[in-house]
Amino acid sequence: MSPGEKLDPLPDTFILQPPVFHPVVPYVATIFGGLRAGKMVVLQGAVPLNARRFQVDFQCGCSLHPRPDIAIHFNPRFHTTKPHVICNTLRGGRWQAEARWPHLALRKGASFLILFLFGNEEMKVSVNGQHFLHYRYQLPLSRVDTLGIYGGILVTAVGFLNISPFVEGGSEYPVGHPFLLKSPSLEVPCSRALPQGLWPGQVIIVRGLVLPEPKDFTLSLLDDAAHVPVTLRASFADRTLAWVSRWGRKKLILAPFLFYPQRFFEVGRSQYAWSLWGGVQSHIPVRETGGVSGAGQGSQCPLGERRSGLGIPCPKTPL
Repeated sequence: MSPGEKLDPLPDTFILQPPVFHPVVPYVATIFGGLRAGKMVVLQGAVPLNARRFQVDFQCGCSLHPRPDIAIHFNPRFHTTKPHVICNTLRGGRWQAEARWPHLALRKGASFLILFLFGNEEMKVSVNGQHFLHYRYQLPLSRVDTLGIYGGILVTAVGFLNISPFVEGGSEYPVGHPFLLKSPSLEVPCSRALPQGLWPGQVIIVRGLVLPEPKDFTLSLLDDAAHVPVTLRASFADRTLAWVSRWGRKKLILAPFLFYPQRFFEVGRSQYAWSLWGGVQSHIPVRETGGVSGAGQGSQCPLGERRSGLGIPCPKTPL
């Protein structure tokens, strides 16, 4: 690339952002690629019994002084005689006219799954699969690049989705649980079919939690004949990563070992490379075995920019 030459910006739909598990509140995070119509943010957690209020802010920056504009301020309040939700916009240090919704769908001591769906002109919010409110933007959605969570709330997981799970033509919110941590269907050994197979640009995502005393685990792809063309094996005995062929031949991978006991991980597999996020979560295979527990069902997304972690090229020749 010649000096001064600029790369074309990566489309927002190709920017992947791993979910965050058990963040400490107050929690502030950059939204990779910012917000746009069609994007979704999922918040899973519980409301403490002594909660008075909490807020989820979609901010235009993360500075402390001056305070950034807040395009969307979602603020459930429990301390009043009639619990309710306030939505508002902070522009130039001044709050605009607030919108209020009574009959709060959240309860003290209860868990929740809140879904924020961003449209062209308004945001829709569902609580536990039921539509709750919609709020019209007063600032351009394109300015939003930061998520802030504050107040009396226990957060289990925060997820960022670039593809809507809504059924085309449907009007109801999906009752989805993208971050099930203890689902019996995800116990290892775990196997999942890919009805449409794989194609160029596709990524398979697997997220897991390493057990307290792990020995090793493997992530594999199988073909129609139940052969295993490629397997990624993580060994905790010598803290190595390796490719393992169907004949048992092992080829060590010269990369940092990013897996730790009782830590989440994420592994991603595309036609080009495997991507690892140690201590957070992962992308990839169809079969998992060994010292991990499932943290979420595998999902398929376009291959995208990796803001953290590392890429491991797939072997180009048989092992």
